[in-house]
Amino acid sequence: MNIFEIISEIEKVDPEVYDRLDSRRSIFKHMSGLGQKLTAAAVPLAFGAVLNKAYAQTTAAPGVVDVLNFALRLEYLESTFYNLGLGTIGATATAAQTTFRSGFSTTNLASLDIIRLDESNHVSALIATITALGGTPIAAPNRTPNALGVTGDFDFTGGKGTGTGPFAGIFTTPATFLAVAQALEDTGVRAYKGGAPYLMSNKDVLTAALNIHSVEARHASRLRTMRRAGAANNTASAVAPTNSGTNEADRSASPKSWISGNDNGGPAPAVTAPVYGAGTAPAYTPTTLSAPVFPAENNVIQGGVTLSATTLTATANFPTLSYSEAFDEPLDVPTVLTIAKTFAVTGSTFFG
Repeated sequence: MNIFEIISEIEKVDPEVYDRLDSRRSIFKHMSGLGQKLTAAAVPLAFGAVLNKAYAQTTAAPGVVDVLNFALRLEYLESTFYNLGLGTIGATATAAQTTFRSGFSTTNLASLDIIRLDESNHVSALIATITALGGTPIAAPNRTPNALGVTGDFDFTGGKGTGTGPFAGIFTTPATFLAVAQALEDTGVRAYKGGAPYLMSNKDVLTAALNIHSVEARHASRLRTMRRAGAANNTASAVAPTNSGTNEADRSASPKSWISGNDNGGPAPAVTAPVYGAGTAPAYTPTTLSAPVFPAENNVIQGGVTLSATTLTATANFPTLSYSEAFDEPLDVPTVLTIAKTFAVTGSTFFG
C-alpha cells in the first residue's frame, strides 16, 4: 500500500484528518514535494512525522486495555457499594440488609435492584472484554465486610477504614445511601466520557463503553428522582421539575433529574464538589481537542461556541442553566481516581 492509499484509509475513519493540519490539496502538495527531496527510505519516516503532528500527544496516552481496567476499578467500586448495602446478588440478604431495604419504597427498591444488577454485569462485561483483547483484568478488590460495613479496600462512609466518615450510617440511612449513589453514578458518567477518546482505535469497544455510559446516566437520573421525592415515596415521578416557563423558578424542584450547573457541589458539597468541578488535562491529552478539555459541569462552551451568547439561544429565551444542563462533561482519569479514593481505606492501593 502506498502513502496516498494510507491517507485514503485514514480518511475513512477520520474525515477531518486534513483539517487537523492543512487543506487536502496542500497536504498532497507537501507530500509530493517530500518525494522529490528525500530518498525512498526516508519518505515513510517523514510521513510518520506528519501524522504525529496531526494526532499530537505530548506523552503516550493510555491504551484500550488501560482505559477498560480504569473503568473496571470504578465498576468494582459501584458494584461493591450496592451489594454491600442491599445484599449480594444470588445470596440471601443479612438481617441488617433486610432492615435497610425496608426503608425504600417498593418502586425505589425495584429500581435499586436493577441498578445493582447492572453494575455487577458491567464488571463481568469489562473483565470479558479485557480478556478477549489479550489483556489482564485488574485483580478484584478485597470486598469482605467487617462489623462496620467497611470492606478491605473500601469505606463508603468516607472514613478511610474507620466507618465514621462524613457518610456514617450509609447502610442504615436510605437518604445517605441515595446521596452517595448519585455521586458515584455522576462520576461514572463523566469518567466514561473522558475515556472515550482513547478507545477510538477499537470501534466495537468504544460502542460498548458508550452504551455503559448511557446506562450510568440513566442510573444517575433515577437516583436523583428518588432523592427528590424521598426514599420511601412510591410516586417520585409526580414531583419532577416542571418546564412550563423560561425562568428557573419553574424548574426549581431539587435535585433535578439532571446535573444543573455545578449542582451546588452535589449532595454533600464538602466531599462531592470535585464530582462536578473541572478536571486537569493530563500530559497525554491530544492537543487537537478544543478547550476547555475537561471543564466543570457549569460549562457553556461547546465546539468553541459560547452557547449563551449565540443569537439562536438568546432569541429562544432559554433558562440560564439550560446551556450547561444540555451536556454532560468529561473528566480525566487522575481526577476520577482522586474522587474514588474518597471511598478507599487507608493503605489500599486499589486506586493507585
